[in-house]
This record gives sequence, structure tokens and C-alpha cells, in this order.
Amino acid sequence: MLRKLLATAIAPVVLLGSGAAFAAAPVTDCGNRDTPFSAASPLVDVLLSHQAKAVVEKVIPGKIGAMPPLFSGTTPPTFAAILDVKSAAMFLGTDAAKIAEIDAGLRTVAVTDADRVKRCARFDNEVPALSRVKGKLNVLVFEKINGFKDTPSVDAAHAALIDMAKRKGWALAFTDKGGAFNPKTLGEFDAVLWNNISGDVLTVSQRAAFKGWLEAGGAYVGIHGSAGDPVYFWDWYPDTLLGARFVGHPRGKQFQEARIAVESAHPLAKGLPAEWRMTDEWYSFRSSPRLAGATPVLMLDESTYEPNDPQMPGLVMGADHPLAWTNCIGKGRMFYSAIGHRPETYSDANHLHLLENAITWAATDKAACPAMAR
Repeated sequence: MLRKLLATAIAPVVLLGSGAAFAAAPVTDCGNRDTPFSAASPLVDVLLSHQAKAVVEKVIPGKIGAMPPLFSGTTPPTFAAILDVKSAAMFLGTDAAKIAEIDAGLRTVAVTDADRVKRCARFDNEVPALSRVKGKLNVLVFEKINGFKDTPSVDAAHAALIDMAKRKGWALAFTDKGGAFNPKTLGEFDAVLWNNISGDVLTVSQRAAFKGWLEAGGAYVGIHGSAGDPVYFWDWYPDTLLGARFVGHPRGKQFQEARIAVESAHPLAKGLPAEWRMTDEWYSFRSSPRLAGATPVLMLDESTYEPNDPQMPGLVMGADHPLAWTNCIGKGRMFYSAIGHRPETYSDANHLHLLENAITWAATDKAACPAMAR
């Protein structure tokens, strides 16, 4: 209802909604459609198979059933879509020997046609009827979430983007349809923004369309949860597009005040103070995105909060802890910011200014990235 009211209020300024979607056949090309069962399978795929689930229950009886619904649900959004069986078993305190036993048992379970249908059911082929608004900067805001959905942060970002577009005169299109990721639809937009996306959300053909569009000169902007999955099932997304894999955030002290410092004279830093402090959920990554060729824009000062958490080892990155960065993906541009879990961050002037700079840069600076294949 809130989104409908917002759409009515500012319809002359921004394009909202996914539009009428063309009827589509069921998805048959999801990434894990034919992948054999193993400990590396998405937990949700195992939970959807009576035979596969029985293997896990036999080795660790009662453990799966005792998991909170957030982790064991089979209807998106669900945490089971961003965990593999191994990571879920480790979370439940399962030792390496039993995980190996689970893996061996799962590999004996045949993937049936019914399994393939269930695996692909959380994806879609629906193509929303979206077209370019002439004379404006056109941004597609993607909001399909199969993994963890933090509704307050998603909604706060959604509302902030509408307000930003109203001020800047941008044209925004919102969609939760993966079918929007086709060459024709993507070609209508200057940039695609992923609003706290979690989980595997694109089919194989949609992945290829997105990758091709980006490498040919498109632009990606990612917010917070769009790089916050513990397990990925499309390696190109974290390893090449983001250039860093999420390792976790403090759990005992989830929200802490910390110092943020501008790292470079990048156009995205224009108008920002050299440093400021704010409170949020602070992500850590397995390695610095610098190693993937990224240029940090903001750095997080670990001396100003407590990254070390006994419940989440490996969060200390040290002096090199990028918080927001850019990179070139072929001729395309990417920007990611880890800020954005608390709804309050979407009313923070510095954060909003950063996002405004990022969207403008990504959508308009066609000369920022040379043609270099990644």
C-alpha cells in the first residue's frame, strides 16, 4: 500500500512498478537444475527433496527440524537459499566426519524431474513491460530476493531512492522479476541498482544477459545486503563483479558506531566530508576488493568499533577494510557500498550523498572504464 501511495504521489517524476509482465513458461534453466546432490547443494534444494532430506536426518537426527523457520523454510525468501548443506551442518555443530557422511549419502540420491521443477520454481521468466523515459537518467531498481530479506532496510532504501529520483529528475523502474534481465530490457536503462538482493535470483540465461550488458558498457550499483550472502551459487557475482566475498558481521554487538574515512579523490567522494561517524551493521570480507582491481572510496576504521566477535571468527580485516568501492567490468562500471542495514542509514545525509554520486557516476561516466575483459 505504501508503495502505491508513493507511486501516485510522484508518478510524473519517476517510473514505478514492474509494469505488466508478459506471460512466461516455467523456468527450466536455473543454475542448480541438474547439479547432483552433495554437501555443496543449496540447503533449500535438499529440504525440497524427501529423499535428500532423509539422508541428512539419518546422520544428524532432529537437527534440521530444530532449526528456526527463517533457516529451514522452503518458500522464498529463506535463509536456506543462501546456505549450502555443509555450512548449515557446521552451524548446527556437526563435525567434519558427519558432514563427509552426509555428502556421501547425498551423492547417492538421484536428481528427479520433480526435483528440477522445485529447484527452478523460485526463479522467473516474466518480462516486465518497461521502456526508456526519454531525456532522463533511467535506473532499474531490482528487488527480487530469494535469500534473507530484511524488509525494513529494503523498504527504507526503496523510499529513499524515490525521493532522490524526485529531486534529481531521474526515471526509476522497480521490479522483482528476474525476467527483466534480458538484452532488450536492460538496454533501456543506464544503470541497474540491486536493493539489498540476497540469494540466487537469476537463471543461466538471465545471468548471461546481465554479464554481457555490463561488460559492454552497462552499470551496476549494489547496496548492503547485495554482497552479504554467506554462500553463493554463481561465482562470477562475488568474485568478479563484487570482487569480495562476505565473511560476516558482529552478532553480539550487531550495530556499532564507527568512523568512516574517504579513501580517494574519486568522483564518488565529491561533496563528502573527509570522515564521519555513523552506526550500522559492519560487514567484513574474506579479502580486500583491491585484490580484484577495485578502487576503494570509503574505508572503515576498525579501531573505532569491535569487529572481533567470538560467535563470528575472521571478521578482522585490519587497516585495509574497504566499505565502498568501484571497479571496471569490461567497459562497464560497478559500485558497491556495504552501508545500509539500519533503516536510519537511508536518511543519513552523507550516505544519501554517496548513493546519489554513485548512481550518477555509474549511469553517466561512459569513459570511466576502458575495454578490458575480466
